Amino acid sequence: MMFRVRLLKPSKRTVITYQGWLLQRTMTSILLHARWERPLTNLGCVVFAPGDHLYEHFYSDRWYNVYELCTPDGTRKGWYCNVTRPAIFGEQTVESEDLELDLFIAPNCQQMQLLDEAEYAARGFAVNDPALHEAVQAALAELRQLACQGAGPFADEAIRRET
Repeated sequence: MMFRVRLLKPSKRTVITYQGWLLQRTMTSILLHARWERPLTNLGCVVFAPGDHLYEHFYSDRWYNVYELCTPDGTRKGWYCNVTRPAIFGEQTVESEDLELDLFIAPNCQQMQLLDEAEYAARGFAVNDPALHEAVQAALAELRQLACQGAGPFADEAIRRET
């Protein structure tokens, strides 16, 4: 089943829309498989290349989503984690609002790099919305802990390569 993903980026006044195939759905999570169809994007810590596979974990009860990034031959490049508001699920849609901070986790789950700190600081959440800022910090702590434990979306069995 195809799903439409809408990634909202309010500070950049953009919405990114693309399609993904549903692999798994629970009451609070959706796992999709999508292909990177945009131009080559080098983030410094990882390169997204046309044809790469993304196994995308969205949650309606967590302040993040996690994309496992793999080459077309299945070699894992790592995980790209977006700190977001909890996702909103429709019948065949997922909507996620980006809160700027991202965390890249290398394939060994030991090397982690926090990204876009300046963009996050510019939004002023720490001062203007302390509850949101606290949720963001808790999300980052949870992501780091899950990665170190090889649990949740970072567990090898978390991905279902059915497509």
